Amino acid sequence: QVQVVESGGGLVQPGGSLRLTCVVSGGRFGHAAMGWFRQTPGNERELVARITSGGNIVYTDYGNGRFTISRDNSKNTVYLQMDNLKPEDTALYLCQYRFPWNTPGDWGQGTQVTVSS
Repeated sequence: QVQVVESGGGLVQPGGSLRLTCVVSGGRFGHAAMGWFRQTPGNERELVARITSGGNIVYTDYGNGRFTISRDNSKNTVYLQMDNLKPEDTALYLCQYRFPWNTPGDWGQGTQVTVSS
């Protein structure tokens, strides 16, 4: 059974930074594609960034230019470095483990990011 646990969210002022962490246990992390998604009340989850097992990275408009996704396979961990945060970045951020690729994936409970002065 795969377990996905996010941490690192919190309240930050505009312009500040946070680093989100996602730790996976019970799976084959080194073979998995890992993604960070965001969700706001009443809306569906939306992709922020994804990193494949081979290190290929995709950012959507939510993450491009200010966020950096990375992974440490020795720690079964994926990170999302969030810089120059804006109030519109406020959301629940969720981590997705996906292996094999043709499966829905496994999700954590999310970590709340609130950007406010």
